[in-house]
Amino acid sequence: MTTPRNALRISTMLGCCAGALALAAPARAQDAAPPVDQPGVAQMDESASVEDTATDIVVTGSRIPRALAEGPAPVTVINADAIRANGYTSVADVLRAVTQNGGETQSQQSFSGASFTPGAQQVDLRGLGPNHTLVLVNGRRIADFPLPFQGRSNFTDISNIPLGLLDQVEILSGSASAIYGSDAMAGVINFKLKQKVDGTTIDYRYGLTEHGGGVSHRATLTTGWSTDRFHVLGGIEYLNQRPLWAYQRSIQDSTDDNPVNTTARRTFVRYEPIDEVYIDPGNAVCAGLSSLNGGSTFRASRPRYGQYDDDLGDYGPGYFCGSKTSIGYGTVISQREGFNSYGTAGFDISDSAKLFVDAQFGISNVSLMPDVLSWAYQGPSGSSDTTFYNSFGGWGLDDWSRQFTPEESGGFRNVMIRNRQKTFTITPGIEGRLGDKWNYELVFNHSEYSAVVKFPEVIAAKANALFLGPQLGVDEDSGYPIFNADPARLYKPLTQAEYDSIAVNSVYRPKSWTDNVSATINTTSLFQLPAGPVGFAAVGEFGKQGYDLNPDPLALTDYYVGLKDSDGVGRRSHWALGGELRVPVTKFLQLSGAGRYDHFGYDGNGISKFTYNGGVELRPTSKLLLRASYGTGFRAPDLHYVFTGPGNTHPSATDYLMCRRENGDGTNLSDCSDDYDFGIVAQRNGNRRLKPETSKSLTAGIVWAPTHNFDVSVDYFRVSLSNQVQDLSIDTLLRDEADCVIGHTTSGSAVDINTPTCKDALARVRRFSSGALEGELDSVAVNPINIATEKTSGLDIALHGRVPTNFGDFSLSLAHTHVFKHDFRQYPGDPIINKFAFDSGYYIPRDKTSASIGYAYQGLRLTVEGKRLGKLPNYDEDAYIKASYLFNTTLLYDFTDHFRGSLSVTNVLDTKPVKDPSYSAYPYYDISWSTALGAAYSCS
Repeated sequence: MTTPRNALRISTMLGCCAGALALAAPARAQDAAPPVDQPGVAQMDESASVEDTATDIVVTGSRIPRALAEGPAPVTVINADAIRANGYTSVADVLRAVTQNGGETQSQQSFSGASFTPGAQQVDLRGLGPNHTLVLVNGRRIADFPLPFQGRSNFTDISNIPLGLLDQVEILSGSASAIYGSDAMAGVINFKLKQKVDGTTIDYRYGLTEHGGGVSHRATLTTGWSTDRFHVLGGIEYLNQRPLWAYQRSIQDSTDDNPVNTTARRTFVRYEPIDEVYIDPGNAVCAGLSSLNGGSTFRASRPRYGQYDDDLGDYGPGYFCGSKTSIGYGTVISQREGFNSYGTAGFDISDSAKLFVDAQFGISNVSLMPDVLSWAYQGPSGSSDTTFYNSFGGWGLDDWSRQFTPEESGGFRNVMIRNRQKTFTITPGIEGRLGDKWNYELVFNHSEYSAVVKFPEVIAAKANALFLGPQLGVDEDSGYPIFNADPARLYKPLTQAEYDSIAVNSVYRPKSWTDNVSATINTTSLFQLPAGPVGFAAVGEFGKQGYDLNPDPLALTDYYVGLKDSDGVGRRSHWALGGELRVPVTKFLQLSGAGRYDHFGYDGNGISKFTYNGGVELRPTSKLLLRASYGTGFRAPDLHYVFTGPGNTHPSATDYLMCRRENGDGTNLSDCSDDYDFGIVAQRNGNRRLKPETSKSLTAGIVWAPTHNFDVSVDYFRVSLSNQVQDLSIDTLLRDEADCVIGHTTSGSAVDINTPTCKDALARVRRFSSGALEGELDSVAVNPINIATEKTSGLDIALHGRVPTNFGDFSLSLAHTHVFKHDFRQYPGDPIINKFAFDSGYYIPRDKTSASIGYAYQGLRLTVEGKRLGKLPNYDEDAYIKASYLFNTTLLYDFTDHFRGSLSVTNVLDTKPVKDPSYSAYPYYDISWSTALGAAYSCS
């Protein structure tokens, strides 16, 4: 008799978890089987009649306390019980289950993320960009991640928010600047940390994966103490996440996994730039290098990169020394070790006044590796042209490049990017009552985020000297520098000392901070109307915000290979005044509205913006709510968009124009990326004339809760952004250039070269006008501008149900977001881009679904969660790949009143990323939406 493979996995995990159970007080009896709070409306019990709720609460999206959590705009609530029941292991996991979180963000194996924001994680409501979602902790702003997203815009990092100290997460989607000010354009996410504890709770969680790697340990301690007038609560969370390496996953550990081109990586390659062919090193040379890359280096070939063969009538294969498995030298999951702590204390001065202070402090050490380092000749000007004149043996123009293997660098530890992060927030204040009906709060909030980031780099001049020797002058005919370089130097493995002489850490010390003083007053009864009391709130704020990239000064020059970074330092001041009203028109109709005026000052400039919103709540019965809201929003010019200094980077880019010219109209874009990727110079500067981005948001929906055991909601949403700041995409500019010059897209759609997009693309893309690289890509100029518009609309559907029986309680939770359209236009007069079209250049799903089924009986609770992600464009952008599914399960058991154990299995079916036969870029699947992690287990 055989045992199913999944059963073997689960039974094995049960054994390993036997000694790793949480010391925690179990849920109260009445909470034994609550509905799993998946994204949707707030918890169903709060959707019942007013008479069923005992106390007023403050909900994200309003400053006026209310009796019901459900208001004119939908708010999703995910509490600690739901986080535990679904087995989420990080804040990012929680937000991935939110169906409104539909944007493409950077995963932990993103090369862009490693290069610009190592270790950070983002959230992107409605797919409108991470910088358009406002993230709060306990209703307060926190400092931005000190390095910009994709090197362009500031954003809030969610990776350092302690999961074990969360009480609940509230998500309001839609413009909310009338309440919160700048940034609340796509929505607001408020992380509420624990404010109350019952005794001391200790929780330990151990995690591992089915296929090895990625082991994790997380321990959380919370405790509190109180008297009649004083209370204090504290918590600390320790996390030790070990890395998961790409070579540990069979679907991305070799170039043989590439569905389009299985050519080995070019570890050592010599290129003749006149004929554009590889120079064959020969079998003996590559055999002498065979011990490198873990013994995988061999004489490899690339089609059509050899000398022309008259018999074949085509170019033959070009030979080099390479490896198929060195492609797996990178991390899928970063190494992270650190702790986060949180404390809150309050002292009742009197019955009507209380002093309070909240504080958070955290340190994390993050290590990750996107790839090995490499070298090619780079002159003092930092040009992407790697050609030089080699006088050795009277050769002529030459071009060498090589990667540095783990054996040469002393292992991966010397190639990993390291980020030591520190976060600190403190919020002292006073709150209380004025008279019988007024509440007030006066609070100061300081938050800062600092880091020490070490990027491994190769020193250009030292590497040039090591491989090429001293420069002997400049060739009069070609204009290239002359070296007398023996090719044997290219193919000689380096000693550790030689590697250390050319490779160093480039150290950045970025910091961001925000200070804010706010005063709020509110009342639930400003005056009485026949239908009930009028609620009112007012707020005044003053604050400052700043950032300093503080990069390595040498990184601002052409000192390192492939890097010329930009600096950025700036600050701004801000003040705001706002008010909010809630008016009961009748017993079943309530209106609400808010207005706010914000002013920002920076660098001698000042911008101001008034925003407003309004809402309608119609309750024909106590079980039915019809609601609608309309609001405006804005985002003040991003600090890094404004203050970034001039700088260059040296990314690789695909020359689509050359590819399509040489291969004809039937060319697949994946073929272009394989054979026409070149190093270029990206030139970037800031813009101090930027204006605020603006938005308009509309929601309308219905909530029906006939009983405490069932509720359903359907909400329509529409968000439109104007004056959107865009830092132009190099890849998009190069695709536009090819479309404009050729006159049509790869799918055959006509393109007019006189459109604003075409004129702009042709002005920004620069090509070499002479020399061996004449006609090839040189540089692309990018900068931020207020230009784009974006609109999205769709439906959010949520359902919660619970069926109590004599043999346990069954629960169901479902959330679904369907987007009707998501359109983008970069310039006035341009055609509108449908972001869901397979050839749009965007990879976002139209549909996203989360659902869970739960069962609870006495101390046992079982939850099965499923997620569906709708179809996405394939890599060639000529079709779609199918929808993907992921299933997780969690088992909780209360052994005693003070001892609980749990086992969670993520990706219980061990599902791999959806196959895309055209995905030729490593790791051969879309890392924004998929991972090669496989089945993973955690127990506590």
